[in-house]
Amino acid sequence: MKPISRRAALTMGGAGLVGTVVGGTGLWRELSTSVLDPVAGVPFTEPEVLRSTGGLLDVRLEAALGSHEVAGREAATLGFNGGVPGPTLRLRPGDTFRVELVNRLDRVTNLHVHGLHVSPEGNGDNVFIAVEPGRAHRYEYRLPDNHPPGVYWYHPHHHGTVADQVFGGLYGAIIVEDDEEIPVDRERVMVVSDITLDSDGSLVSPSTMEQMMGREGELVLVNGAAEPDLKGRVGERERWRVVNACTSRYLALRLPGQRARVVGRDVGRLPQDVALEDVELAPGNRLDLVVDLSEGDSELSAMPVDRGGMMGQMMGGGPMPGGGGPVTLARLRVSASDNRAAGEIPPGPTVRDLRDADVDGRRSITFQMGMGMGGMMGGGDGPMSFTFDGKEFDGDRIDQQVGLGTVEEWTIGNDGPMDHPFHLHVWPMQLVETDGQRVREPLWLDVVNVPARSRVKVRVAFEDFGGRTVYHCHILDHEDRGMMGTVLAT
Repeated sequence: MKPISRRAALTMGGAGLVGTVVGGTGLWRELSTSVLDPVAGVPFTEPEVLRSTGGLLDVRLEAALGSHEVAGREAATLGFNGGVPGPTLRLRPGDTFRVELVNRLDRVTNLHVHGLHVSPEGNGDNVFIAVEPGRAHRYEYRLPDNHPPGVYWYHPHHHGTVADQVFGGLYGAIIVEDDEEIPVDRERVMVVSDITLDSDGSLVSPSTMEQMMGREGELVLVNGAAEPDLKGRVGERERWRVVNACTSRYLALRLPGQRARVVGRDVGRLPQDVALEDVELAPGNRLDLVVDLSEGDSELSAMPVDRGGMMGQMMGGGPMPGGGGPVTLARLRVSASDNRAAGEIPPGPTVRDLRDADVDGRRSITFQMGMGMGGMMGGGDGPMSFTFDGKEFDGDRIDQQVGLGTVEEWTIGNDGPMDHPFHLHVWPMQLVETDGQRVREPLWLDVVNVPARSRVKVRVAFEDFGGRTVYHCHILDHEDRGMMGTVLAT
């Protein structure tokens, strides 16, 4: 008998209180203890690359259900342009970026260019646009001339459908290139995602309990593959661009036996590189990693991250989110060479620091989870509510109004027993304090983890672009259930 999966144990742990649900797309199957048996160890490959030329990138992205190769098997998943992930988009600061999004799904969708500092209005990074099934929409973005280089990504963002569509396969990487690149022998883009497929390769519906905690898929993939093989030679230097495209899973990456240094996180370069062991990726975070290869075999692994739970999983027991053992993401095989040394990693540019800036305003925003009366009485979306300051998302309401050209300090609180990653669209955040501890070096992120029962402080320069957009929890099931607010810059 095949061992019961973590997912099945988690769902049965909540039996009697919640059951399985259908994702609403008509694509999802009910709970099955038989999940897809992956084919591991295929050669590492990357998605198609679409690169700007002459200051312009003009692409067509078609979102559709189709037969894709996932974990070495044929599977019926969502995808952009027939692939999981979608194509990698490479831009330069100052570029114009146009996307025709074609919706071949049976549900409404749209597009968010996560982390890019571009306008949220009109046909820009406007998450209030709804592209109906069978329709298309043309987006256009212009990157500022001083846009930070780095690793970004794109995915759907229509409220109520985000978790299902990202979990189902709709995501891809964006690279904004440096003016002065780090000299390397090889560059790799690694989009890490997770998914649950049954033995026939069909998407499996998450239980209500999984949605409450934030679903974590049974299969953890790199560029749609299970444990792909990477090959290199001693003394080579590689640059890995890593995206955490998981809907809820945190990643604490390890690469034993190799010198792996983080040179960038989310937004631009770091002034000084840091050890890989010092960084955790919340859902939506990215990192820019330089690896100096040493002889021997190594595994890129994701260590378990305790992100908290909900009252003993609503008194039903079962595994905690982020529980279980390490997950192997990829295998690295390094063969001997002439043992040349790669030298020191060039330092990053001077990083802007808002800690000495005049602050024009301060405000507090708090993640809150509560008992949902509708859920407890048999109605609503479940037994828990997910809010900011007790208010579920309302796209017609303005939750925060800020002045264009101002600097504000936001204190983001978390009253609950689970970590929540805070994502602000359009304007990056400088993390200045976590639970009373000051951050020593300037650190710019667009997803900031707020640990359970703690506070973080960030500073935001609301500049270059006005308009209305959102902030939200980047555990996407929590976002879909109401943990999102609006911000208007005027």
